[in-house]
Amino acid sequence: MTIFKQVLVAKKQLDGVVSPTALTQNLNLSEEFESTILLKREDLQIVRSYKIRGAYNKISSLTEQEKLQGVVCASAGNHAQGVAYSCNLLKINGKIYMPKTTPKQKVKQVQLFGKSFVEIVLIGDTFDDAYAKAAEDATKNNKIFIHPFDDEKVIAGQGTVALEILETYTSPIDYVFVPIGGGGLAAGLSEVFKELSPNTKIIGVEPEGAPSMKTAIDKGDNIPLETIDKFVDGAAVKQVGNITFEICQRNLDDIILVPEGKVCTTILRLYNEEAMVVEPAGALTIAALDFYKDKIKGKNVVCIVSGSNNDIERTAEIKERSLLYEGLMHYFMIQFPQRPGALKEFVNEILGSDDDITYFQFTKKNSREVGPAVVGLELKNKNDIMSIKNKMTHKGFEFKYLNEKQDLFTQLIG
Repeated sequence: MTIFKQVLVAKKQLDGVVSPTALTQNLNLSEEFESTILLKREDLQIVRSYKIRGAYNKISSLTEQEKLQGVVCASAGNHAQGVAYSCNLLKINGKIYMPKTTPKQKVKQVQLFGKSFVEIVLIGDTFDDAYAKAAEDATKNNKIFIHPFDDEKVIAGQGTVALEILETYTSPIDYVFVPIGGGGLAAGLSEVFKELSPNTKIIGVEPEGAPSMKTAIDKGDNIPLETIDKFVDGAAVKQVGNITFEICQRNLDDIILVPEGKVCTTILRLYNEEAMVVEPAGALTIAALDFYKDKIKGKNVVCIVSGSNNDIERTAEIKERSLLYEGLMHYFMIQFPQRPGALKEFVNEILGSDDDITYFQFTKKNSREVGPAVVGLELKNKNDIMSIKNKMTHKGFEFKYLNEKQDLFTQLIG
């Protein structure tokens, strides 16, 4: 059976379990990009992401014997919640492996949705670490492994998002922007659009620090990345699925890589302007619009907002990454003269009235004439940074600009 036909079956399977989510025009984005920008609000699902679709479709299709064996999965959060909720509904025991780096909010939500039917194991630093342990458990203990993306029934469940879009919006859709982690949503959605709306261009979006699908397609081989930036945890995997790779290679019209800092700026903007709380992966498609602004002008565009499982404890990091990306946060290692008034001179003669010191670390060493201080500056205007550097040079302050020295920056700040 083709993936498309499996999506049609999945839609019936999910009836009464998954509520269709809103497809609404965003007026601010539509005005900014001079187009009709429609947001598919999968962040409003009961588990706050689209992942319930694939998880429930897979688990509910198991035989009675397979259900008795129990299920196991690996997830950075959203798939885990979908599996947990499905286990609770179907009264099936499940074991869920999650990276130790998973935000606490997501771990708590998994337990909340699964209740007594799930056991959570935190292990490793990445999804891939958790995946390896989950797969080992499934093989060793004869449990059914529920793959987060590389499974036809999971892909078909995610594809029901596309059916809802096409049922809700009857005018031609020119572009759909879809986030990519392992590729399950992109694969299922693209199969539906290629069947029912073949003129729609499907644009995949990945975080710049984890370009697993784009790398695989560019090389024509689904090879794992050696390292990834784990910040966009819902879309950061080292290797996409073999099934999803084959489908996306065939169906996607383009893949955009979005810097993590741009994602953070979008998260803050959506919260401040739209009162929307989205996780990093949920902001990917909206963040990508800037990179396509000339092509989408005057078009009907759908962005999949994939999830809203964001941990409030990450707010400070999100803000800092946004400021760094926007050129408004700068870090220096400065050699300060060890004499009274040196800091006052720096503040009065180097900084502007709107500049703010947000980080300052200095240890006085009595045997030296100068001592290093790590200083973080937040600016109101990104163009002021050149003036600050020139003033420091003119006044004799020796410095290293840490924003351009990633290794030093990570050791001293991050």
